[in-house]
Amino acid sequence: MYILGINAYHADSSAAIFKDGVMIAATEEERFRRIKHWAGFPSLAVEFCLKEAGITLNEVDHIAIGRNVDAKKMEKLKFVMQHPFSSFHFVKNRFFNQKKIATIEEELSLLSGIDVSHIKPKIHNIEHHRSHMASAFYASPYNEAAILSIDGSGDFSTTMIGIGKGTEIEVLNSINFPHSLGIFYTAFTQLLGFPHYGDEYKVMGLAPYGKPLHVDKLRKIIKFTNDGLFQLDLSYFRSPSKGFVTYGENNLPIVPPLFGKKIIAEFGNERTKEESLTQYHKDLAASVQKITEETIFHILNHLQKQTGLTKVCIAGGVAQNSVANGKITRNTNFKEVYIPSAGHDAGISMGSALYTYHQIKKQPRTSAVYSAYTGSKFSNNEIEILLQSKNIKYKKIEDDELYNYVSDKLINAGVVGWFNGRAEFGPRALGARSILADPRRSDAKDLLNAKIKRRESFRPFAPSILKEYVDEYFEVNDVVPFMEKVFPIKKEKHIIIPAVTHADGTGRLQTVDKLVSPRYYNLIETFGNKTGVPILLNTSFNENEPIVNSPEEALNCFLRTNMDMLVMENIVVER
Repeated sequence: MYILGINAYHADSSAAIFKDGVMIAATEEERFRRIKHWAGFPSLAVEFCLKEAGITLNEVDHIAIGRNVDAKKMEKLKFVMQHPFSSFHFVKNRFFNQKKIATIEEELSLLSGIDVSHIKPKIHNIEHHRSHMASAFYASPYNEAAILSIDGSGDFSTTMIGIGKGTEIEVLNSINFPHSLGIFYTAFTQLLGFPHYGDEYKVMGLAPYGKPLHVDKLRKIIKFTNDGLFQLDLSYFRSPSKGFVTYGENNLPIVPPLFGKKIIAEFGNERTKEESLTQYHKDLAASVQKITEETIFHILNHLQKQTGLTKVCIAGGVAQNSVANGKITRNTNFKEVYIPSAGHDAGISMGSALYTYHQIKKQPRTSAVYSAYTGSKFSNNEIEILLQSKNIKYKKIEDDELYNYVSDKLINAGVVGWFNGRAEFGPRALGARSILADPRRSDAKDLLNAKIKRRESFRPFAPSILKEYVDEYFEVNDVVPFMEKVFPIKKEKHIIIPAVTHADGTGRLQTVDKLVSPRYYNLIETFGNKTGVPILLNTSFNENEPIVNSPEEALNCFLRTNMDMLVMENIVVER
């Protein structure tokens, strides 16, 4: 049974394809379009998935779309009645308009040449948050677990809690738009001077430089409820009837300022682009992060008591808050936490397909997902043809020698672009499309920002560590394949790996498994054998663009930056 999952006309549009419940391919459309968070129909991602599966659309049995316009109709009507004039146009277009759902069928017809009448019976519309929940639970190793989906908004929900058992997901409760932890965090992200869609991670990176001095003031804005959920004081925000996220003709998500006059009165004006970050801004970031963590723990503690379970699966945009994720087992009674590689909206394609396979079609569970390598792959031959066409000098080095060659470059202060195997599904580079450096160098962060990244100095770089050595370097020993949790680094190790130790002594962990990432593992192991440190600094292979997808994009990034070495499979280019 083939199932094609699609996230379309929503930020981070994507496609995923499964055969008998096993994911063959999954990728975001932005990797092909080269536009971050692209939100149109993912035609190139769909074509890629079908090609990887070796089938045509006609051979797909089911098509799952991670959106259901029929979800929460009564709640939407109630919202309109409460805002009868100002909200009608917004709600009609955002929540009731089925035009784009129909457009998906037409797009698939144009793509395949198959008549719409043959495509329509295959379509399953899966609610946004149920798709998120499915992406986490069905990919997890747990037969039974609590589930949390939490983000800005989708299908009129912002938070959904439930329980998964075998092939069944039961929704226990949810929070309706506009009461949203994602909206809360984005509003303060904007106030702190980071206006673009997806900038929330910058607040998370800034927070360790401040103290949470404003938490009590923030408690007036976000109220915990006795049912384990929360409500916002909406008087602090932009009127929800005016809408929060729109999509322009260029298919980019546009978020207007979400903070209202009351937030400005309480917390000051929006920081301008020219204005430096002050200690006040850092303290506000720390406070926003702190109250966000408390909200997540409030939800999870209630969910744990309600279900009695010790395992939890989490997805949604807020699940990308790796700092909060790393604290869950130390602040709740949950002992195990699974978060998928694409916990954000790109994972909707994966989740809607899994929901269709297990929940709707009652098919048995398959193996847990610990690999994010489901994207594009290129051979040495394809890479050589590209380099020859551009008259670029290169070496071809076999694996054993390659690991020695690259590790020597890293030890000698080199910055290396590492392009290996299938691209990752999700926002994190995990050793397939990564830029690597020596974590022992105290100047590595400045080196990277000067040579390549040109990004804010307060943002951290992550450690990739061989999974057998986590306990030696981190205070929490966990399997973290997708770089989705931040943990404290042991104090005595701060001086050894300063480049990946953040201001508060933590690191965003990626555990590298030899069975999942053999070549990346071997490179780190070779570096570790020479230095005594089985860790590499890992950051995404890009420069103010989506992560590179093809050899040509990797080469272009190498040529326009001051990277020292480019490694694409067994092909090495040096300056």
